Amino acid sequence: MLTAKEAVKALERGGFEKMGQKGSHLYLYHAGRDLFTTVPMHAGDLHRGLMKTIIKQAGLTEDEFRDLL
Repeated sequence: MLTAKEAVKALERGGFEKMGQKGSHLYLYHAGRDLFTTVPMHAGDLHRGLMKTIIKQAGLTEDEFRDLL
């Protein structure tokens, strides 16, 4: 399991930039791929299903995301 901060750092390594935050949701954007993804910045670990959704929104495979960790 990953925390939201760990997921954001991995996405940033993959070229995503923080675009803003509304409430507890952080929005990230990848200019080269023209993709957005949202990460809820809650305490504790992100659930597996939510991580799968974030990875899919980011246009990555699970293996590609794992390599960014």
